[in-house]
Amino acid sequence: MPLRDHFRPPLDLQTSWEGFHGQWPAVIVHQLRQQLPAGYVAEPRVHSGSRVEIDIAASEHDDALALSRQTEGNGGVATAVWAPAQPSLAVETTLADFDEYEVRIFDARRGRHLVAAIEIVSPANKDRPEHRNVFLAKCVALLQKGVAVSIVDLVTIRHFNLYADLLAGIGHADPTLGEPLPALYAASCRWTRKGERTILEAWSHVLTVGGPLPTLPLWLSADLVVPLNLEESYEQACHDLWIA
Repeated sequence: MPLRDHFRPPLDLQTSWEGFHGQWPAVIVHQLRQQLPAGYVAEPRVHSGSRVEIDIAASEHDDALALSRQTEGNGGVATAVWAPAQPSLAVETTLADFDEYEVRIFDARRGRHLVAAIEIVSPANKDRPEHRNVFLAKCVALLQKGVAVSIVDLVTIRHFNLYADLLAGIGHADPTLGEPLPALYAASCRWTRKGERTILEAWSHVLTVGGPLPTLPLWLSADLVVPLNLEESYEQACHDLWIA
């Protein structure tokens, strides 16, 4: 069955992409239950980010309270305190709480040791440089710890390729992607050792609306791999949500 565009009419007028992104990880977990060897478990992690706004009035009250406490004692004489120089940067900003739509696979026999992660990209992961950097830093940190990382990007309204950015960050490129870089893709990556060398291996696929989804290798250890059938789980998630 074909890949749909969940971010444009007519589909986005009937169902939300958030609903699909929330359902797909659960379906992938159900699929993996039939495939993972004994001792391995999978679980979904879905978190829709929100922005945190600071209460300025409360902050000013806390600052005043702290100052009053500094002047208490010794008959009300202020205690000498060290004052830093003016900050070199002071900008108005907010702390972002980022989207996470993922599946994590653990080796339960090793105290729930994380072995693989499936990251489903959301629009917020691609919409601005700082969000893309956070997503890439997360993937790099997982790979450095020996966790196999799969990235699946169906976002048609943001034309950035996070998989290509991940490779560029370590000085490499995937020639199979072509030019211009595709906005839709699926890739599975792992860092592995071969003798004295450390090798990054990747299996990538360009996705197109109307085309099928691939099966990715899901690495559980250096020599243990199971198939991640994206087409099967995608169609099941669409069926569950009445997406035609």
